[in-house]
Amino acid sequence: MKFKTTLFTGLLALAFGSAHALTEGTDYEVVKQPVEALHQDKIEVVEFFSYDCIHCKNLDPILLKHVRSLPSDTYFRTEQVVWSPRHAGLARLAVAVNQSGLKQQANPAIFSAVFDKHIELWNPTTAVEWIGRQRFGKRLLAAYQDSGNAAKAKQMAELTTKYNIEGTPTVIIGGKYKMLFSHGLTQQSMQTMDELIAKVRKERNMPEPAAKGAYKSKGLSLSKEAAR
Repeated sequence: MKFKTTLFTGLLALAFGSAHALTEGTDYEVVKQPVEALHQDKIEVVEFFSYDCIHCKNLDPILLKHVRSLPSDTYFRTEQVVWSPRHAGLARLAVAVNQSGLKQQANPAIFSAVFDKHIELWNPTTAVEWIGRQRFGKRLLAAYQDSGNAAKAKQMAELTTKYNIEGTPTVIIGGKYKMLFSHGLTQQSMQTMDELIAKVRKERNMPEPAAKGAYKSKGLSLSKEAAR
């Protein structure tokens, strides 16, 4: 009987997945300086990334799919790192993507342009020409040419320095826990993300959130920086 019970439990775990004990140093590390959230009453998932980072390109479709189902007390935002003038140009593009709410549509096209077609999107002239040829171009171009775009790109540079971001992708949960991707840039790592979100929720004594899927309707209204 014990064998049957153990077997049944094991089959359930295989079928539905199961949480594992998070291990500091393997699954996450505590950041030295907490990352300030845009919304203090929510659990923030922030990704510091770069459009010229191949690892970010590989993670992006997995991450964007997963964050669409974040619970109602959690939201996602992205910040382009700025380590060079080239990154400063990409930051302008990242700001435009965030502001226009086109992350789901634009990111695959941008990563493809940079890596597959070798288009220098960090160059403003080239970026404007490329954006104009995209099916979502009108909306993205308006955000790119907005008067506040350069200032917001500068803020991304300041955040890169302030939080001492040294590599990409860097994903920080609740301003406190940096994911270490011990399972690689895979769907399995998204389980670690969910467990870190739950850990933050418990530490903050937050109530259990609404069912997954609420993010899509409620979370998007929180800020234009959230993924769409």
